[in-house]
Amino acid sequence: MDFISKLQKKWTENKFVCIGLDPVSEKLPRGVNNFFEFNKEIVDATGDLVAAYKPNSAFYEALGVKGIEQLQKTTEYIKSKYPEIVVILDAKRADIGNTNEGYVKFAFDYLYSDAITVHPYLGREALEPFLQKKDKGVFVLCRTSNPGAGEFQDILSNDIPLYQAVAQKVSVNWNQNGNVGLVVGATYPEELLKVRNIDGSIPILIPGVGAQGGDVEETVKAVQKNFLISSSRGIIFASNGEDFAAAAKAEAEKLHNQIGQSLATL
Repeated sequence: MDFISKLQKKWTENKFVCIGLDPVSEKLPRGVNNFFEFNKEIVDATGDLVAAYKPNSAFYEALGVKGIEQLQKTTEYIKSKYPEIVVILDAKRADIGNTNEGYVKFAFDYLYSDAITVHPYLGREALEPFLQKKDKGVFVLCRTSNPGAGEFQDILSNDIPLYQAVAQKVSVNWNQNGNVGLVVGATYPEELLKVRNIDGSIPILIPGVGAQGGDVEETVKAVQKNFLISSSRGIIFASNGEDFAAAAKAEAEKLHNQIGQSLATL
């Protein structure tokens, strides 16, 4: 099953939660020896609630070879035990075409990911190695969740903010294979609404709820459909005790229920 088919199946099951698998060595519960052990417990506890998992490669790369091995074991485990769940590599890649070929092989051939995050700065031509993988997903950074996002993303391009120009380009020119989505932070619900008005159906990956302060109800009201709401720290670090997996499940279920309640009011 390809990326978009997996997403659509999860959406028909009313599953919109994406959990960021972003472990930190100092926060691992006592008795958990490595990132893979931690991730496995989180995944097994929450697999019935989520549409996607999103490991951020930076947390694994920081540990060198051992970290990459833990990332590969994590994605392999999800793909083998929960093949219906989407795996998004949060790597924010993009370079010239030849370099992107390497990123493509790492993300999709070595890590078995279903999708990857990329930034649009080099343009479509450079991103073709990603866009041409018709069975894989490409989430393009549009309006990011960080406080300083507007420094460049609000610069006017043809009388509209750059993030809106990105949304238009991606929607009209980049998504010819139907495998491209956008990243828009929950911390900017007004901008999220403007992006959704540009394209009413494109998948939108929405970080920024939980620890970053994004509001679930405002987010759902703005985006309406075809979305993933991602939370990392607020779920995986809900407890650092022996009950960490159960605590993560409780937080994931809370987010799942909040999304469902918000959708019911539309």
